[in-house]
Amino acid sequence: MKSLIAFDLDGTLAQSKQPLGTDMAALIKQLLDVAMVAVISGGDWPQFERQVIARLPGNTRLDRLFIMPTTGAKLYRHQGGAWMQVYAETFTAAERDRILVALDKAVKSLGFDREQVWGPQIEDRGSQITFSALGQQAPLDAKTAWDPDTAKRKSLQQALMADLADLSVKVGGSTSIDITRKGIDKAYAIRRLCEHSGVPATAILFMGDAIYPGGNDDPVRAAGIDSIAVRDPAETANVIRAITACLSG
Repeated sequence: MKSLIAFDLDGTLAQSKQPLGTDMAALIKQLLDVAMVAVISGGDWPQFERQVIARLPGNTRLDRLFIMPTTGAKLYRHQGGAWMQVYAETFTAAERDRILVALDKAVKSLGFDREQVWGPQIEDRGSQITFSALGQQAPLDAKTAWDPDTAKRKSLQQALMADLADLSVKVGGSTSIDITRKGIDKAYAIRRLCEHSGVPATAILFMGDAIYPGGNDDPVRAAGIDSIAVRDPAETANVIRAITACLSG
């Protein structure tokens, strides 16, 4: 029996950087009544606040919710009536400077500095530095059309890995590259989740829209965690309904 259900965020629970829909928020509330829930994504805490926390009904069991920003390099729990940071694997100043120099070099070499942008391309999330080719506030249609086959993101990933071989450089969202310390991926997030929830890996079920070779959700499946690949939030909603019914029964 599964007692903790973990989710990717963008493309799984909501569209990219969009808030949970009203129906999805209600489904997460219902799921939290019968199980623990974790949400793991490359975004930082403010994005989770806007997309997830602010959308949940007032009587949601927040004490059962694990929020894991920056691909699990951070963990937040609701304790004593407030959200508290449990841990954060943050970069040193020297690591951060070296990443920014490598990004500047790779982005210019590939011409990504000449893209039309909506907001800054680089976001320092403390434990993760993210490059978003079209900017942090790019509209969904522009992001969807920019790199449908991941070729652009993979070319940037390869260019960065030449200078950042000791770090983890991952294809992130539809226009982004995420840089963290080595070994930090969603499988790492699940290991830390087991540690802080007390739930064994065998009792965890994970859902994501990028469970395929090279996808940023695939390390969870590769680590042996039971996983369900979903196409979009609509399919996720159907799976949540089935899981909630099963656990309630």
